[in-house]
Amino acid sequence: QVQLVESGGGLVQAGGSLRLSCAVSGSIFAINGMGWYRQAPGKQRELVASFTRGGSTTYAESVKGRFTISRDNPKNTVYLQMKSLKPKDTAVYYCNLRVPPFYDWGQGTQVTVSS
Repeated sequence: QVQLVESGGGLVQAGGSLRLSCAVSGSIFAINGMGWYRQAPGKQRELVASFTRGGSTTYAESVKGRFTISRDNPKNTVYLQMKSLKPKDTAVYYCNLRVPPFYDWGQGTQVTVSS
């Protein structure tokens, strides 16, 4: 069974940077087609960055030019480099497949951006 463990969140001032990590265990193929989601209080979970099955990347308009998704296949880890952070980026960030059926969701990692 695939397990997802997110880490790297924290409190940062507006304009700062963070790098999130998603450790994927349980299948060497599980890292394909992965993405990063976020959920702010009172809002639906949204996909912010992802790899397609073909390996290209996609980004939500709100994070284009500021967030970069990458992966380390031997380590089965997906990263999200976030720069120029804004208070509206505050959310719990999760990793999972870009399209369903989803793996069991991890606990997420909290990102808080202060103004």
